[in-house]
Amino acid sequence: MDFRFDIIIEYLPLFLKGTLMTIGISLAAIVIGSILGLVIGLGRMSHRTYFSWPTAAYINFFRGTPLLVQVYLVHFAVIPVFLGRTDVITAAIAALSLNSAAYTAEIYRAGIQSVDKGQREASYSLGMTHFQAMRHVVLPQAIKRMIPAFGNEFIVLIKDSSLVSVIAAPELMYWGKVMVTQYARFWEPYVTAAVIYFILTYSLNKLLAYIERKM
Repeated sequence: MDFRFDIIIEYLPLFLKGTLMTIGISLAAIVIGSILGLVIGLGRMSHRTYFSWPTAAYINFFRGTPLLVQVYLVHFAVIPVFLGRTDVITAAIAALSLNSAAYTAEIYRAGIQSVDKGQREASYSLGMTHFQAMRHVVLPQAIKRMIPAFGNEFIVLIKDSSLVSVIAAPELMYWGKVMVTQYARFWEPYVTAAVIYFILTYSLNKLLAYIERKM
């Protein structure tokens, strides 16, 4: 097999640019998704149906439909409503954030429910409000238990970010497709992209394992 390293070297700056874009989009999506997921997760656990039903519907929709479909919907239907035009970066971050929020909401719910109820009851007996008990007692313990699950979600998000290449977001996979179009070769661009994705996810996995040990 003729493997051309010269075209990989030629495209290396663009692959680097795409890698930085992938990291940026993924970071933005995990931050926004985590914040939104916390709100949705708390709503999902609420005993009030006007909170629990909409959040349950949200989780079921985003976990039950393909991310690719969500990317198209956000890009072509949702973003133009708010901006009056489409924007690939905004659409990419929004789609990944909304999808991630559904999964992080379940992570929060499982983590919070794993904390013994007696901890909450003890907080109430000390005069804490529900919000104070969550903030000072329940969440600090739950978050430590949620680190592995959040790590897995972030790794999945980095890999799923490759799907936003279908709307021409200039991330890593996009430049791989550009290289395929220019040279009509498949091994070089896709193997290069795969190696970079592996380096990103492997490094993140090691970092999260270190954080988990420390905490």
